[in-house]
Amino acid sequence: MGRFIFRRTLVALGVALTVSIISFLLLHLSGDLATAIAGPDATAAEIARIRVQFGLDQPMIVQFYHWFTDVLQLDFGQSYYYQSSVLSLIADRLALLVAVIGQAMPSFWFGLALIILFAVQLQWLPAAGHEGWQSFILPAIALGYYATPAMMRLTRAGMLEVLESDYIRTARAKGLRTPTVIFKHALRNAIIPVVALAAVELGFMLGGSVVIESVFSLQGLGQLAWDSISRNDFPVVQAVVLIIALFYIALTLLSDILNAMLDPRLRVG
Repeated sequence: MGRFIFRRTLVALGVALTVSIISFLLLHLSGDLATAIAGPDATAAEIARIRVQFGLDQPMIVQFYHWFTDVLQLDFGQSYYYQSSVLSLIADRLALLVAVIGQAMPSFWFGLALIILFAVQLQWLPAAGHEGWQSFILPAIALGYYATPAMMRLTRAGMLEVLESDYIRTARAKGLRTPTVIFKHALRNAIIPVVALAAVELGFMLGGSVVIESVFSLQGLGQLAWDSISRNDFPVVQAVVLIIALFYIALTLLSDILNAMLDPRLRVG
């Protein structure tokens, strides 16, 4: 098995290297990159300066060597257009892609996929029932993943907005370290809408627990409510509805208190 994995890994690395070489050659053979970067109105001196600046005056094999060795260190270079790190651009878009996929994926389908992968194929975790704390890992992931993408998007948008604020620029100008600026000043204000959203998402998770408990055969509050509705057991249904409503109200109250602690301006009125 070890030799098989080793051979397959070598093949995968070979394919990755081949794709890198072909894509590099095609992009560099499509035209003069220096002219494309400089624009149609650039002079010959400007084009020559850009060619030297980005190393485009070197032989193609040397350019590929420098690029490939940097890639092995997760350095994809700088964007010609955005003037920022390529890795940061990709990471930013990748996080947004993961968030969109997470929002579009139904919770019951995701729960079944987790069962097939981790319970049936890998046999790492139980598929259903109550067999210790391991039985709650997959249901917790299936129930909680839906709220994560929305909070990721909101946190990202909030951080991007806050980082452009005047007080953040002032903090950077005073020489504060980046972790201090982010965690002490920026995150404190960016997380306020996230706290409010978290309360709403936790309320939705209570409703989604009915589906998740059915998928994983858990006899929880959601399954009790579903069984009671099908049996016309109205006292149980009424009690479950009241408990869920009180829990949701408590979450909303807690989020209001936390937001007031984070932003004293919210205490007025």
